[in-house]
Amino acid sequence: MAPIVTDFSAFPAVGGVRVAAAAAGIRRNAGADLALVELVPGSATAAVFTRNAFCAAPVTVAREHLAAAAPRAWLVNAGNANAGTGAAGLAAARESCAAAAAALGCRVEEVLPFSTGVIGEDLPVDRLAAAIPGLAASLSPGGWAAAAEAIRTTDTVAKGAWRSLELDGGTVTVAGIAKGSGMIRPDMATMLAFLATDAAVPAADLQAMLRRAVDASFNRITVDGDTSTNDACVLAATGAAGIHPRGGDLERLERAVAEVCRDLALRIVADGEGATRLVTVVVEGGRDEAECEAVAFTIAHSPLVKTAVFAGDPNWGRILAAVGRAGLGDLDVERVEIFLDDVCVARGGGRAPGYREADGAAVMARDAFTIRVVLGRGSAAATVWTCDLSYDYVRINAEYRT
Repeated sequence: MAPIVTDFSAFPAVGGVRVAAAAAGIRRNAGADLALVELVPGSATAAVFTRNAFCAAPVTVAREHLAAAAPRAWLVNAGNANAGTGAAGLAAARESCAAAAAALGCRVEEVLPFSTGVIGEDLPVDRLAAAIPGLAASLSPGGWAAAAEAIRTTDTVAKGAWRSLELDGGTVTVAGIAKGSGMIRPDMATMLAFLATDAAVPAADLQAMLRRAVDASFNRITVDGDTSTNDACVLAATGAAGIHPRGGDLERLERAVAEVCRDLALRIVADGEGATRLVTVVVEGGRDEAECEAVAFTIAHSPLVKTAVFAGDPNWGRILAAVGRAGLGDLDVERVEIFLDDVCVARGGGRAPGYREADGAAVMARDAFTIRVVLGRGSAAATVWTCDLSYDYVRINAEYRT
């Protein structure tokens, strides 16, 4: 399966946002590894962060700064996570914010830091600080593509998505970039995602909007079941379009934000480390959404299911076993149905009557397909997206630091 490629030649500028990227020599391989996003004064910013107890230094500092001031800039580095670095890591994150603030003429608290890369290594803040003046000087509305490249680690492609929509008063844009390929079971967002709109939205409304969008997108993807120390997703509303959505227009804007988040989330799963197939897991007929989600993630996290997907093997018994161990009380297994796309493989507690192995194999040979489970105990449903587990996943992660 080829990853989903973004046509950055069509990527729109977002009023009130300027972006740049540069090579600071932070990651081992050559190329841009530092990005800066500048927001026009008066912008509102919403954010969600990792729930990992060992959260990275930039996550801690970003939370502090977000509580203290309205952000004017986001500073993002790749190649070093600045996680597991203790007091020195916190100092490095604050130093990098100070360097960006000096270059932009804003307060230190108005800069949010973000990092991705190897855990447990000190951030080379001197290299980062040396690159910032040139980075700030190169800010432009069209810098999104360069930034999407700069924040990559094991991603094979840069990731971006956008929507434009007509509201009362004119056109507004929602656009964003993301990085993520491995260590993906976000439990809040993805590894890193940065979105902006030129609509004017109060910070409280923006936060609620982002939280709902994240819960329906980034919180529904998994590559390997691992929650990163650095996960963050931020959304800015600059108000540069001069449009203040209300009522139905605000709902339409929220749908656009949710669609951009979902597009970015699917790009991450499709580019999962070593991934060859994109799998949608749909669980229906549950008593509530939580139990449907529990079943879906049990299937999506199963190494046995994921390796069968890689092999194109319709080993539906592995899916059946995952459903059975998902922790649902008093599950009536005779009411459960399991489908590969539209092929019913299990019904009535066992193999579905009339099921042919060739039909299941034909579905599993596709680059993308759906595993659908009907629990037969209610009307709730949930959807999760995942990928297979291949030889390359092991190779990429075994060689990650070499």
